[in-house]
Amino acid sequence: MRFNIDGKLFQQQLQAVSKVINSKNALSILDNFLFELHDGWLTITGSDQENIVSSRVEVTDSEGEGDIAVPAKTLLEITKEINNQPVTFSLNENTGEIDVLFLTGRFRFMGINADEFPRGEKMDEDATVLVIPASVMKKGIDKTLYAVSLETIRPMMTGIYWDIHEGDITFVASDTHKLVRYINSEVNPEVVTSFIMPSKPASIMKGILDKTTDDVRMTLGEKGARFEFGDFTVTCRFIKGNYPNYNRVIPDNNPFAVKVSRESFFNAMRRVAIFASKASSLVKFDITERGMVLSAQDLDYGTSAEERVMCEYEGNPMTIGFNSTFTQEILANLSGDDVVVRLSDPARPGIFEPLEQEPNENLVTIQMPLQVIE
Repeated sequence: MRFNIDGKLFQQQLQAVSKVINSKNALSILDNFLFELHDGWLTITGSDQENIVSSRVEVTDSEGEGDIAVPAKTLLEITKEINNQPVTFSLNENTGEIDVLFLTGRFRFMGINADEFPRGEKMDEDATVLVIPASVMKKGIDKTLYAVSLETIRPMMTGIYWDIHEGDITFVASDTHKLVRYINSEVNPEVVTSFIMPSKPASIMKGILDKTTDDVRMTLGEKGARFEFGDFTVTCRFIKGNYPNYNRVIPDNNPFAVKVSRESFFNAMRRVAIFASKASSLVKFDITERGMVLSAQDLDYGTSAEERVMCEYEGNPMTIGFNSTFTQEILANLSGDDVVVRLSDPARPGIFEPLEQEPNENLVTIQMPLQVIE
């Protein structure tokens, strides 16, 4: 088995696939890439048992066909050193020895029999197939991934919930402190289904989707999904469990509205948060018709900060507290120049959303308040 490949392209594909490989694996075979050469195409695959990422690359001057498991760490270090040089990859099928030749030298190391490498389960014959623009999937992941829970005690909250309707796809994520619901109606799936996508494959997809404008072909089985786009295929298992009714969590009557510049709000929050208590990250909002005052203090160190933010406010004067870290995350992931924060009272969730929604989109984020002790 032998082929030539551009060194930069080789490194890029290896880097993309390597995101799925864990630093420590229960099965040693998962420390490797799977290389499969057929008809002048090289397929590079990585896996952590739950998720599989593959990249298909056209090579030149290929000889023979077959497969081999290649140590991932070794190959990644090698390709970093080779830079943009053309590479010749050669496998001695009798000994398992691999030669990587480049313009000024060569590397030699041993490959591993690929028979034990997991190839993934076949999709059900009655699996649902959808084709959606890559931009829709990327936006859905971008808008929600930051809000997934890191607490494994409730596994269903550690992923992005896809709620697919005939006229839209709704992406939802929540860590119980904040919840994001992003509805995209650019597509018409014409099916009704749902699943919970783990955060790891979502993060991998986010990185790869930045480099493609192709449509994504989604094959949805009972236990998992396969996503095919461009040169890549990503397969993942769904998180088991029933996702909470997210619509019930979103308040339907928050009559008081704060309209504010997103950039001014974000920058002020970032400055005031420096002096917030490390334990609670509490920032207090004092809101009146004259504007909004953000304040924080850390009693342990005797420090405090206060900053006024210009805004438009319709409602009763209110003092409410929010976690400054969560608020900054929310503002960083909202679109548009201006945002609106809808409130009802200091004990109920606040709704953060763009003042003007993008066409065919609806983005709503809620955040639970913190208790403010005067």
